Amino acid sequence: MLNSTMMRAVLWSGIPFNVTVGNYPRPTIQNSTDVIVRVTAAAICGSDLHLYRGTRTPPTGPTDPVPIGHEAMGYVAEVGEGVNFLSVGDFVVIPDRTDEGHLLMEPHSYTAYGSAALPGSQAEYVRVPYADNGLIPIETTNGTEPLIDYLFLSDIFPTAWTALDYSGFQSGDTVAIFGAGPVGQLAIHCAMLRGASKVYSIDSVPARLELAASQGAIPISFNTSDPVAQILAYEPNGVRRTVDCVGYEAVNSSMLPQENAVLQNMINSTSINGGLGVAGVYHVYEPEAYSMPLSLGAIWAKALKLSSGAVNPMTEAPRLADLIATGRARPSFIISANISIEDAPEYYARFEQHRETKVVIQFPMA
Repeated sequence: MLNSTMMRAVLWSGIPFNVTVGNYPRPTIQNSTDVIVRVTAAAICGSDLHLYRGTRTPPTGPTDPVPIGHEAMGYVAEVGEGVNFLSVGDFVVIPDRTDEGHLLMEPHSYTAYGSAALPGSQAEYVRVPYADNGLIPIETTNGTEPLIDYLFLSDIFPTAWTALDYSGFQSGDTVAIFGAGPVGQLAIHCAMLRGASKVYSIDSVPARLELAASQGAIPISFNTSDPVAQILAYEPNGVRRTVDCVGYEAVNSSMLPQENAVLQNMINSTSINGGLGVAGVYHVYEPEAYSMPLSLGAIWAKALKLSSGAVNPMTEAPRLADLIATGRARPSFIISANISIEDAPEYYARFEQHRETKVVIQFPMA
């Protein structure tokens, strides 16, 4: 059994632009299939900013404080008696979603971390239900191995990889990646690993475009001139694939909110018979209240294929873990700040202001 009844956690109370760090009840085993993980590192995700900004639907308003976050890794600290394949001391990555504990025969939504029912992972400890199928075990054979790379198996590395799959990407393709935040940067990384002939990175933040260029991407600043015209100047027939790593908080060239800005630019810059992959998050509650115009005629006339959706990290984790273990992939290059949990409120603000690329909260193991 764990000793103390309280832990430190990053807490969300439903107030925009406000997270706090405080004491929160340490999780305990509730069901025999649970595991408690002692967290060594957790990341702030762009999806956390939807909550932070108050743009996520449905809006919740002020609530009792609850731990936020869904990207973490650590060591198994306690195991329920019904867990068969995990032991205390195992090093694991906590994916952004939980297993449902039974076989589901039809499409369904998934349970995510960050609610009173399932508190988030920006905390010293996390309860993982149905842990045999809800964690990503990592074999560690070298004490000096850079384990931090595995943190990104929790969400954004599989999301970036799958975004390319959604677009129909194949080796040798040209690809334009809209958004150069953490997912966009890893989409560039994945495209390079998978043999893209040219990669274009579209954003407005100079530091992000510089990081994209350092990977070999061609930077396109959308607030200096029309990004579609810039892409077509390089690729007169359009790029073969386009990827949305932005979502519903897209802005236009005047930096004003325009939810369809990225998707429309993708349609206009993709070649005939090309593909569009959408990894950016869009509203799933009250969809009729968040409809937006798109050029369906252009999609039809150009015979474009579009695929989208949330990503299950468990699906791609084995392949991507192998890329990390062999040194081919190093997703930790996106980290711009390693911080203590006590500094989380300051770095949420910095991340929201595009002053950080990726923030990782490090927890002491002593």
